Amino acid sequence: MKLIIGNKNYSSWSLRGWLAVKQSGLSFEELTVPIMGEEWDRLKQDMGEVQPSSGKVPILWDGEAVVWDSLAIMEYCADKVGRERFWPRDEPARAMARAMVAEMHSGYLSLRRELPMNIRRRVELPGLSDPARHDIVRILGLWAEARARHGRAGPYLFGTFGAADIFYAPVVTRFMTYGVGVPGFAQAYMEAICEHDWMREWIGAAGEEEWVIEQFEMVR
Repeated sequence: MKLIIGNKNYSSWSLRGWLAVKQSGLSFEELTVPIMGEEWDRLKQDMGEVQPSSGKVPILWDGEAVVWDSLAIMEYCADKVGRERFWPRDEPARAMARAMVAEMHSGYLSLRRELPMNIRRRVELPGLSDPARHDIVRILGLWAEARARHGRAGPYLFGTFGAADIFYAPVVTRFMTYGVGVPGFAQAYMEAICEHDWMREWIGAAGEEEWVIEQFEMVR
């Protein structure tokens, strides 16, 4: 298996795809290609296998299978190793986790636009639009409900690390970057995510990257 990802400092979808494959326990080769750079443009031109994904990251190759989109990658891995590795066994918890992942996958566009992922930075929270603030309130509400109803077995949203944590991990990094004020339960959850071995590995690698994308550095 080979996983192509973008810059670890900026690419939230790459983080989700990478965490999903790590969670699977399957062995894979990791290839980082700077997004919005000459190397990525050259790869799209030279490697026909990229074309089904329209040149997006992450991309997972497994033999003849080519899987793009982080949610599709996670579901592909779950099919290979067993869905219980990603999703709660309890049916009500699993239903909520699926809904939360789907909402993260398709929503929160204002938050994504106004607070781009930038793991290396620590800046004061900029003025946000009402929709972006609504996104933050909505996410904190979901975290609170998941932790209260289903999170007693451990420090993560549904107790043990799983699909929902994989998809909300980039939100945690955004909240840390921009100093978003959160209640105590959310702070504890964010600390648990950042202290996870895989997240520590990713954050450390992001800090060592030399690539800079100026448009993501302009937020004040």
